[in-house]
Amino acid sequence: MSKKPTAEDAQIIMRLYDLRRETEMRKARAWFAGWWPRGADDVVQMMNAGTTPQENAWFRQVSGYWDMAASFVLRGALNEELFFDSGAELWFILAKVHPFLKEIREKGKSPYYFQRVEKVATSTKDGRERLKMMLKRGEARRAAAAKAS
Repeated sequence: MSKKPTAEDAQIIMRLYDLRRETEMRKARAWFAGWWPRGADDVVQMMNAGTTPQENAWFRQVSGYWDMAASFVLRGALNEELFFDSGAELWFILAKVHPFLKEIREKGKSPYYFQRVEKVATSTKDGRERLKMMLKRGEARRAAAAKAS
């Protein structure tokens, strides 16, 4: 159980929301939402250079944003329950890479990639259930994409 939520926590949540609405971040989030890696190699490629410099920048922007937000919770600067109440995007983003996370960290020589996001997302029963739900959705998306190609 984290600290009792405060008005300052609410202000941080609103600021995080405002950052998500910034023009370039919206583009990055829209790109990330449509990107469905088929395996660790797709993610490592994106980490290293991406298909285009713009996609690499968007990948880093979204990944970095959620890693930063998760660090606020882990360091006690932001109430965990309030953060969880603010939406499911963290779990959606994590579900895209979670099936390959160990391999991504090894192949990408990035042992801490999404470590904070994973820790926050799986620290509670509710969080683990959300991730499980998002992983099922992700599997369905990958299957549909594979079938279409």
